[in-house]
Amino acid sequence: QVQLVESGGGLVQAGGSLRLSCAASGSTVSADAMGWYRRTPGKQRELVARITSGGSTNYAISVKGRFTISRDNAKNTVYLQMDTLKPEDTAVYYCNQWPNTYYSWGQGTRVTVSS
Repeated sequence: QVQLVESGGGLVQAGGSLRLSCAASGSTVSADAMGWYRRTPGKQRELVARITSGGSTNYAISVKGRFTISRDNAKNTVYLQMDTLKPEDTAVYYCNQWPNTYYSWGQGTRVTVSS
């Protein structure tokens, strides 16, 4: 059974950058399309970015041009490089398979962007 552990979050000023990591263990996720999702209080979890097993990417309009998703199959890890961060990016970020999110959710990593 795959376990997902997100890390790399923190407190950053607007305009700053963070790099999130999602390490998978228990089984390989190299054949899966994976996504980064985020949740803010009072809102449903939303897809931020996704990457196919072949490396094709897609982004939510709100983050396009600022975030970059990538993966290292040798490390069984998915990354999210977040640049030019805005206060509205403040959320808990999670990774999971896309689109069915059939893995158990990890604890997420909290990102707080101050203005």
